[in-house]
Amino acid sequence: MTVKVLVHTAARFPSARRPVPLAAAVCLLSFAAFWAAQRAAGVSMIDLLVYRAEGQTVRAGADLYAMRATRAQLPTTYPPFAALLFTPLTLLGVPELRALATVANLGLLVALAELSLRLAVPGRPGAPLWMRRPGAGLWIAALAVWCEPVWTTLRYGQINLLLAVAVLWDLTRERGDRRAGTGIGLAAALKLTPALFGLLLLITAVIRKRSGAGNSPLAVTIRAAAVFCAATAAAAMALPHDSLRFWTSMVFEAGRVGHAEDTANQSLRGVLARLLHTGEPGPWWTAAAVVAAVLGLAVAVRAELRGERAWAATACAVTALLVSPVSWSHHWVWCVPVVVLLVAERSRWALLGAVFCLYALWWVPHGTSRPELAQSGGQMALSALYPLAGVGFLVLAALRPSRRSRSA
Repeated sequence: MTVKVLVHTAARFPSARRPVPLAAAVCLLSFAAFWAAQRAAGVSMIDLLVYRAEGQTVRAGADLYAMRATRAQLPTTYPPFAALLFTPLTLLGVPELRALATVANLGLLVALAELSLRLAVPGRPGAPLWMRRPGAGLWIAALAVWCEPVWTTLRYGQINLLLAVAVLWDLTRERGDRRAGTGIGLAAALKLTPALFGLLLLITAVIRKRSGAGNSPLAVTIRAAAVFCAATAAAAMALPHDSLRFWTSMVFEAGRVGHAEDTANQSLRGVLARLLHTGEPGPWWTAAAVVAAVLGLAVAVRAELRGERAWAATACAVTALLVSPVSWSHHWVWCVPVVVLLVAERSRWALLGAVFCLYALWWVPHGTSRPELAQSGGQMALSALYPLAGVGFLVLAALRPSRRSRSA
C-alpha cells in the first residue's frame, strides 16, 4: 500500500511526467559539481597542452617527433594526421582551450551514453524499463562522469571519448548506411588501436561471404579502410618527413609513451611488467598479447555472426585495450558501453562497473621513482583491476548462450 501511495504521489509531480527535463537538470548538476571538483584539484590538462604543442610544431614546420612539450617533456605519440587536426587548437589561449575541451568532452560523454543505449537496448525486451525511456542517456552520463577513466580523460584533456563516439557512431548505423565506416577509419587514422574494429568487420564479412550468408559488413570495412588511407595520405602530403619517420620508426617504439610498469598502464603488458618486476616483459607480453588478440577477436566475431553487435563491439574494445602495449587507465572509457550492456542484460556482472569507480589503482605506490617495479602481491592485484575485469568480461561473453538458444 505504501509503495502504491509513493508511486501515485511521484507521478503527480511535473518532473515525473517530463523525464527529459529532470534528467537534463540532474546531468547538468552532476557536470557542474564535476567541473568544480576538477578546478579544486587544479587539473593541468597536460595532454591537451601536448596536442596544442603538436599543432604549433606543424604550423612552424618543425620536426614533429623531436618535439617535447610541458615541464614533463612529453613527446608526440600519435600519427601525423592527429597533429594536423590539432592545429586549430593553437588559435586559442590555454584557459579558453581548457574550458572548451571540458565542455566538448562532457558533450561527448552524453553522446557516448546515448550510443551505448542505442547499441545495447534494441532487441532486448527484458532490459530495465528506465533504459528505454527518454533521458536515460543523461542519467548514465551524470553517473559515468565520476568513474575513474572518464575523470582522468577530462583531467588530462584526452581524446578517448571522441574515439569511442566515432567508433560507436559507425557500429550503430542502420544496415546500408553509406556513412558507416567513416568513424572507424578516422579514429584509426588518429590513433591506431581502433583499427581492430575494422579487422573484426573484415573477418566477419569473409566468413559470411564464404558461408553464403547475407548482411555482410564488407562495404563498411572497405569504407573504413578507404577513409583511413585517405587521411593518412593527406598527412603524408602535408608532413612527408614526419609521416615517413612515424610509419618506419616511431610506430614501433612503445617506450616513447612511458614506462611499461606504470600503474596507469592497464594493459597486459603493464600487468606483466609489474608481475615480473621489469620495465620490459619482452616475449612474455608478446605471447600473452597474441593469445588475447586471437581469443578476444574470436569472441567478438562469434557475437557479430550471431547478430549480437553490442557484445561484438564491447568484446573487440576490451581486446584492443588488453593487447595494446600501453592502455592508460583513461583509455578504459569503454567501461561505459560495457556496463550499459550488462545492465541491459540484467546481468549480475554489471557490478564490474564498481571496479572503475574505486580509483584503486592509485592506492598503490606510483611516481617517477618507478616504485611499481617492487610492488607486493596485493598492490599488483589492485593495479591490475581493469585488465582482470576485461578478461572476466571476455570470459562471460564467450560462455553466454546465444539469444536463440535462450529463447528456444
